[in-house]
Amino acid sequence: MDEKTRTIIEQAHKLFMRNGIKSMTMDDVATQLHMSKKTLYEHFTDKNDLVAKAVKLTSAQQRLRIDAICKQGHNAIDELMEINLFVAGMVGQMHPSIHFDLEKYHPEAFRHLISNKQKEIHDCMVKNMRKGIKERLYRDDINVSILARIYISRFDMCFDGELFPPHEHPFAEVLWEQYRYHIRGIASKKGLEYLEKKVKKERVTA
Repeated sequence: MDEKTRTIIEQAHKLFMRNGIKSMTMDDVATQLHMSKKTLYEHFTDKNDLVAKAVKLTSAQQRLRIDAICKQGHNAIDELMEINLFVAGMVGQMHPSIHFDLEKYHPEAFRHLISNKQKEIHDCMVKNMRKGIKERLYRDDINVSILARIYISRFDMCFDGELFPPHEHPFAEVLWEQYRYHIRGIASKKGLEYLEKKVKKERVTA
């Protein structure tokens, strides 16, 4: 991917995040990016192509960000917290219709997003739980593979706008409760004590 194409994708992604996908036509994208429609079509065959490439590039960038968090030297509980904060911040910038628009109007890109995310979340959770066991923050009798899959199913539920209406339950709050629920279920005595201290600190700084 050349630098010009990457720049267009990144700028178009920002437009989609701000305005939604369905509402943005290729004419709108070209106008907002101050380029001709002809130039835009030199890089992408159609809107579906642009959306698909935006999903792939953004997913790759998010994966790098999470990998960077995992390399910062946090213990397992803090590491998962930092990842959740990153995800909450990212989702907080998304237009509410993004997932619906992808699923209905760009199903191929949506399937790519879901399948990739599930694999990434599974791998991330497996690594995190193995790390926590090694640090004795998590119990050593947990079934890592099963719990990683359970986490994925619960994580997906956090995005359900009918189950958790944003005006009643902000996404960051839902994710925080999901995080605490998960850690309490797998933590050792040492891990629970650490989590309690963390929860108290969050309440004081909130």
